Amino acid sequence: MAADGGRGRLPANLATFATLLLLASLLVQWTGTQLGSQMVALGEQLWPGYAVELREEPTPPVEPSVAEAEAKAEAAAPKTADEALVDDLLGDLEEDAAAPADSAKDEVAVGGDGGSEDDLLDDLLEDVPGAKSEAELAAEKRAAALADYEKEKVAYDSAVARRTAAVEAFAAVDLSLLALFTWLSGHFGPIFIILLGIGGAVATAGRHHISLRPIRGRRSDRAAQGASLVANLLLIASVAANQRSRAAAGTGSDGAGLEAGLWIAAFAVMALLNLAHLVRPKEGDDDGGPARALLSVPLYATMALISGAYFLVAEGYVAGLAVYLEKLLSNVQLYLQVGLYIWVGMLLKRTRLASLAFAVVRPWRLPPELLAIVVVVLAAVPTAYSGASGIFVIAAGALIFRELTAAGARPALALASTAMSGSMGVVLSPCLLVVIISYLSPVTSDDLFAWGRWVFLLSAGLFALVVLLTRQGSLRPTPRADAWPRSGAALRGLLPHVVIFAAVLLIARLVLKAGLDVTSAAFLLPLALLPMLAYDRRHRRRAGDEAADEGPHAPEPGDSTAFAATAETTTHVGALLLLMALSACLGGVIERADVVALFPDAFTSPFAGMAALMVVLVVIGMIMDPYGAVILVQATLASAAVASGIDLVHFWMVVLVAFELGYLTPPVALNHLLARQVIGDEASESAGAGEGSLWRRHERYLLPITVMALTLVLVAFVPLLLG
Repeated sequence: MAADGGRGRLPANLATFATLLLLASLLVQWTGTQLGSQMVALGEQLWPGYAVELREEPTPPVEPSVAEAEAKAEAAAPKTADEALVDDLLGDLEEDAAAPADSAKDEVAVGGDGGSEDDLLDDLLEDVPGAKSEAELAAEKRAAALADYEKEKVAYDSAVARRTAAVEAFAAVDLSLLALFTWLSGHFGPIFIILLGIGGAVATAGRHHISLRPIRGRRSDRAAQGASLVANLLLIASVAANQRSRAAAGTGSDGAGLEAGLWIAAFAVMALLNLAHLVRPKEGDDDGGPARALLSVPLYATMALISGAYFLVAEGYVAGLAVYLEKLLSNVQLYLQVGLYIWVGMLLKRTRLASLAFAVVRPWRLPPELLAIVVVVLAAVPTAYSGASGIFVIAAGALIFRELTAAGARPALALASTAMSGSMGVVLSPCLLVVIISYLSPVTSDDLFAWGRWVFLLSAGLFALVVLLTRQGSLRPTPRADAWPRSGAALRGLLPHVVIFAAVLLIARLVLKAGLDVTSAAFLLPLALLPMLAYDRRHRRRAGDEAADEGPHAPEPGDSTAFAATAETTTHVGALLLLMALSACLGGVIERADVVALFPDAFTSPFAGMAALMVVLVVIGMIMDPYGAVILVQATLASAAVASGIDLVHFWMVVLVAFELGYLTPPVALNHLLARQVIGDEASESAGAGEGSLWRRHERYLLPITVMALTLVLVAFVPLLLG
């Protein structure tokens, strides 16, 4: 049995190692890019002219021949009046020579008297005041070319003399970095497909894809695996058809062929795993009939089946799915950053950082409701850097849920807080989603972020109000007698983590000229968390056991490794990226089917337009990832909003809030599904088994829906009422 377990773990370990290499390559590419530009600047400071003259091996100049000298001089220098006149005369002579000579007079004119063309040209030039003969002009051109050659030779000799061993060593490192990050930059597409394929295969093998209900028994497993098998085969057929059409049209390329092969390989592996699961389904009993079993079908498979059926039946376009998968690669860096942010969350989960942070407030025994308010409001800041609420839920949801339940929060409140922990931060700077909107639409990110701060304060206030109105028990803290010493000890434990984080940011600022912003956060955070994780492992080995103030849910020592964090990252990356990829395909179907064309071009009043837009935007938020949804909305609904008299900044604020409401609203409730993905099915089910009133039984849904629905209505209509 041990041998079987070892053999079973080998593929998982290989997948984890491959994922670790891919994620590390992204860090190398970003670091190399930043470092490369700084090395060029440093080279210029140390050896002036480094970038142009010394960075690469200088090429010796070649002494030009007579013909080369003339050609080079003519190409480099403008023609004089004499040279222009000579060219005109030569042109006339060539035209006359090409014309048929039908008389003796013509023959004489073209040189029929036996004289040469050069003699005639010299005779003509004699009548030009100050004109030079062709021989004189050629000699001057030769002299000029030789002068240029001498200058180039002097510059070459100077460069060779200045290119010392130190310069050569510096340039070798510089050019090696350039070659490495240039190669990696050109292969972002294949890296993304391999990352998605490995993660998708791991999620398929472990039955961890995102679905409305978890797989419980044979019936639900067969429904999930059968639908996924058909979806994967449909995707393979689409990619193959698209590649065949390219080859027939002669528009294929090596890069496109590589990407198509990787797509096919990824979906083929998942299809084989689906077949294996169909042969050996999961044991257990399902609590429902066949219709309920269909809820266990992965959402990515459902989207693939819907999109594929449309392309096949409505358009007869087999390659449709592949076309929209390729469009996904046009923004591939965004999706690669999603993988890095998930890795950040799994690394953070294994450090003592969160446990020590909660240990600071734990001795004060705050009521669970107050703690939930603090956690959700503070979670807006990291969400603004991750760029989307779903990404943050995957990255930090497990940590938030376990700390809230450890502090005594009822499971339903902890799950509700986890699901909406990222919903407030998408309107704050420097959220990448807002930056994308500013690129797509004629609004500035400054205007959007300025109004976003007010939207954040509104949603945070409403969350606090609803939580306090529905609280259980008193809001009075009951601190321990030794609260101050315990909090102080936790703060001292946090100090090394703060120092490590500050040191990484300082090095990045001084060496790489990079700060913690929307473009660099996905790369700097792993670089900061990896040394934190190493420090914590050393601390645990030295301590021998977990300290009491680190919390009851601190990770086990054997689990606190970068490899273990990457293993969990692999599963979540595969599940989320597949969902995002097929969401883009579904968005393409909505666009091609002209579903939005059923929407009026303009409404009679801004209030009617806003009411209709709210409903449509919430529905879009239920079925699409934020990046694809923003592109679809800009292409279809933004013009209707403007035509109805709605300000664009106001419209986009409504879009962002409506999307968040969609991510929290059944039947899909994506953020709840992502929360279940990271906290586990058992914990999610226990959180949903509430008792008492309707609110208590469904608090995990009703609390976030109430908060975001109130926020949406106020954001949508109050500005219209105030004009």
